[in-house]
Amino acid sequence: MQTIMTAPFRSRAVWAIVLVAIAATLPWWLSGYILGVLTVGFYFGVFAMSWDLLFGFAGEVNFGPTFLIGLGAYTAAILDAKWGAPIAVCVAAGGLVALIGGLLLAVPALRLRGPYFGLVTLVAVLLLQNSIVIFAGVTGGEIGMMVPDVMSVDASHNYWIALAFLIVCAIMLFGLSRSAIGLILQASGQDTIGAQALGFNVTKHKLAAFCISAVFSGVAGAMLVFYQGTASVSTVVDIGIGVQIIIAAVLGGRRTILGAVLGSIFLIVAGEFLRPLGQINTFVVAAVALAVILFFPDGLLGNVLRVRERE
Repeated sequence: MQTIMTAPFRSRAVWAIVLVAIAATLPWWLSGYILGVLTVGFYFGVFAMSWDLLFGFAGEVNFGPTFLIGLGAYTAAILDAKWGAPIAVCVAAGGLVALIGGLLLAVPALRLRGPYFGLVTLVAVLLLQNSIVIFAGVTGGEIGMMVPDVMSVDASHNYWIALAFLIVCAIMLFGLSRSAIGLILQASGQDTIGAQALGFNVTKHKLAAFCISAVFSGVAGAMLVFYQGTASVSTVVDIGIGVQIIIAAVLGGRRTILGAVLGSIFLIVAGEFLRPLGQINTFVVAAVALAVILFFPDGLLGNVLRVRERE
């Protein structure tokens, strides 16, 4: 029985190792342009995994993931541009500020039920956007702000940094989702009353999930700034970016964590290579995502895992 139970997990681990090994060799035979597209996809993968932890397991829909991402990104950018802080300090500060912002948002928001939590997170993004415009002297306003430091000017180095960061985040978030906290979150997301009847503090665990999601989102947002060399509303705060993150997580498979990475890479790569189509680009990508969500509600990876479980 134990062998049967652990076999799927061993199989997934083998596939994960193979995919990581292949991904690590891509800089040896792909162009810098394609590596750049994949690098952005890796950071978006962390965004989507962080979002899936809250929605997929805790059952709370965060319509404003870019609020946390934006806090981390702009904190890092301001520290680097205004005070010349080292990149490592800026990234750590971005995660810390995102955590504080997440706490200030989640403590009152988690008291709400139904769609109100999602509406609060959406309004938070609008407030952040307006704050960036109001304090344009510090943030650069709608134009954005450049950062004097970048992680590397070499496409391969940037790719490997993003890949390593993605792998570390994936291991941590996947392990957390399979831990006791993840199981409690999943139980509370499916049946809040039942979880409370078993003696679990549902609000405390959801708050913990939101804070964990905030830290990963803030750090990833800060690192994206030092890859792109700029922080702007259109790249890290815009509501459209948040929608893309949500679609990526659902497209890859809810409650899979790793599926969010596949969904993110697919959306980023497809959007980039269909760019010559102009506005049709967005239509085609959105249509494919909608078809997958409608006909494969478990998502790409989720559907594969369900089929294997039935076998």
